[in-house]
Amino acid sequence: MSNIVGKIIYTKVDEAPALATCSFLPIIKAFTKAANATVETKDISLAGRVTATFPDYLKEDQIISNDLEYLGKLVNKTEANIIKLPCISASLPQLKAAVKELQSQGYNIPDYPEDPKNEEEKKIKARYDKIKGSAVNPVLRQGNSDRRVPGPVKEYAKKNPYPISEWSMDSKSHVAHMKSGDLRSNEKSVTITKNIAGDSKIEFIRKDGTTKILKEKLKLLDGEIIDATFMSKKALRKFLKEQIDDANNKNILFSVHLKATMMKVSDPVIFGNVVSVFFDEVFEKHKTIFNELGISPNNGLGDLYTKIKNLDNNKRSEIESDIKTCYEKRPKLAMVNSDKGITNLHVPSDVIIDASIPAALRNAARMWGPDGELHDTKFVIPDNSYAGIYHQVVEFCKKHGPFDPTTMGTVQNVGLMAQKAEEYGSHDKTFIVPKDGKVRVVSANGKTLLEHNVEEGDIWRMCQVKDIPIRDWVKLAVNRAKETGYPAVFWLDKTRAHDIELINKVNHYLMDHDTTDFKIHIMSPVDATQFSCERLKKGENTISVTGNVLRDYLTDLFPILEVGTSARMYSIVPLINGGGLYETGAGGSAPKHVQQFQQEGHLRWDSLGEFLALSVSLKHLASITKNDKALVLAEALDDATSKYLINNKSPSRIVNELDNRGSQFYLTLYWAQALAKQSKDENLQSQFIKLSKLLEENEEKILEELNAAQGKKVDIGGYYKPNDELTKKAMKPSVTFNKSIESLNLITA
Repeated sequence: MSNIVGKIIYTKVDEAPALATCSFLPIIKAFTKAANATVETKDISLAGRVTATFPDYLKEDQIISNDLEYLGKLVNKTEANIIKLPCISASLPQLKAAVKELQSQGYNIPDYPEDPKNEEEKKIKARYDKIKGSAVNPVLRQGNSDRRVPGPVKEYAKKNPYPISEWSMDSKSHVAHMKSGDLRSNEKSVTITKNIAGDSKIEFIRKDGTTKILKEKLKLLDGEIIDATFMSKKALRKFLKEQIDDANNKNILFSVHLKATMMKVSDPVIFGNVVSVFFDEVFEKHKTIFNELGISPNNGLGDLYTKIKNLDNNKRSEIESDIKTCYEKRPKLAMVNSDKGITNLHVPSDVIIDASIPAALRNAARMWGPDGELHDTKFVIPDNSYAGIYHQVVEFCKKHGPFDPTTMGTVQNVGLMAQKAEEYGSHDKTFIVPKDGKVRVVSANGKTLLEHNVEEGDIWRMCQVKDIPIRDWVKLAVNRAKETGYPAVFWLDKTRAHDIELINKVNHYLMDHDTTDFKIHIMSPVDATQFSCERLKKGENTISVTGNVLRDYLTDLFPILEVGTSARMYSIVPLINGGGLYETGAGGSAPKHVQQFQQEGHLRWDSLGEFLALSVSLKHLASITKNDKALVLAEALDDATSKYLINNKSPSRIVNELDNRGSQFYLTLYWAQALAKQSKDENLQSQFIKLSKLLEENEEKILEELNAAQGKKVDIGGYYKPNDELTKKAMKPSVTFNKSIESLNLITA
């Protein structure tokens, strides 16, 4: 892969980010070509991953390379320089929808067999299951995470704060979690030593003593931490019934918050239990017909409605009537879309905890009800491992009121995520227990390392975190604290099995560093939340140093409270082997943006995350290739991004106002102006004087052409795999703008 030195890899993804890339990538290529750098795309979209997985089913001209596999190798090379945009972490309904769309476009790929009947179908399901959930991030994230809100974004938020909702001490909103029987309660952990390292296995021992191997050749390295735990199905369902009844008694909305995309084995099952407990009478009464139709509560209420459509009118009406009766008996559900009647329980991927709860916190811990109004809400987070952080924020705001974005501090994050660390690397070691028995982890020398007695339907999982990523994580945290002077807080609980092992390593590796000039703390997540909230309120800054899940949660929670979004932040992954991975922010709202674009021709997606990632990517390229032009390009882009924010050129949410395409035009104009103004590189200056003048002279005409494309429906030929030509036509409607870029002869027209 030595030929990729000096090259930036830009990922082709899905939904709104993919649409934005269609118009922005030609601009990037034009500018980077002027600096003797190249940009190449690799397809990690859901449709691309599906297509690459089944080449044996396709025509020759439909076969594509497995770009995720390629990138998985590249991230372990020093020359890696990858800009990763958010892509779909597919729930089962999303995966099936993508397959259906590809089939309609002539791709002869197989259906997803939910209940495989033979060996061939089992193999097909196994291939698809590698695509489900967060299939991309664990492959690419071969480094730890450095996430923070950039200074210009913070300043913009202070001058242009989002609307603040007032909190009430009388609010009945609260977080509810299990007190026992959950993953937190049942966790066991051990640090691997040389005598037990090697190929281990996970076994299930039935009550009759017979054994089934759940996973073999599970490599354990000296110094890594492993832990295992389980969630009791009985305890979960008892807890859920109690919370449904309590929400009813308190007359507040009921909501559940999970991460069914990232935790693609466990959380859909937990979600399914919520659905089947909430609608228990429906699932019990119609059990036979539901089994015949292949209806699983794990896929949500939306899938149920789809599958009963073809029943005769009487039977379908009976089921719908029974669902309505359940609604009447139960608490009102929090809504994803009140106008369309889409509830919190319709689709497992619709309510993602790290996005859904911070959004509710901005609304004083209220969610939207069936009446289209905000109401106090019960936030059900079944597992107690991290639920406490949200509880603490809710109670803090009840007591102290909302955070003020004009005065509050910031919370940066250093996250342990390299090499599939912790829960986010547990997919292949998570199992739904088939019968009562015992699950254990056995080392290469036959020693039982971890063991649990389990019952049918329980969720058992094992996690790993390797020693090298832990050492690198501690180093990254110390460097951030040293650079900023902010206190660094390791969010680790001395009463939790996994964290006890990790605390030992943190204390050991901190001894390798001089920490006399700044403060290092180790606190439980609950105490760390309180500490950080107090500092935020006083306008003080803090570094959160967390494991993989809290990295994910906190880098939505705090940026959303600070600047109104988690899409406007640096998300840097210094890869352990020397390369760089630059992420562009969260994509949770991308589906709604596509829907609006298709209906109104207006794309409100903000590409600011791409602008920020491109800048640090160019700086990395300049550093490793000694390309001074690339550095000039990056510095000019920083200036352009600041001007973009100061002049408020972000896309509007409203049709016929500035959208993504218009905001990209202004970024391009400001970038060209900054390059024309700089004097470090005269060649670049002369080239971009021409472009900046051309764009300035044609600003009004370009905006007219861009705005003329709005206000009408847009057909891009598909959702998961849109037609390239139709998308290009829709996203590049300004002939004048296109010709302005092409006129410099920097790219092929």
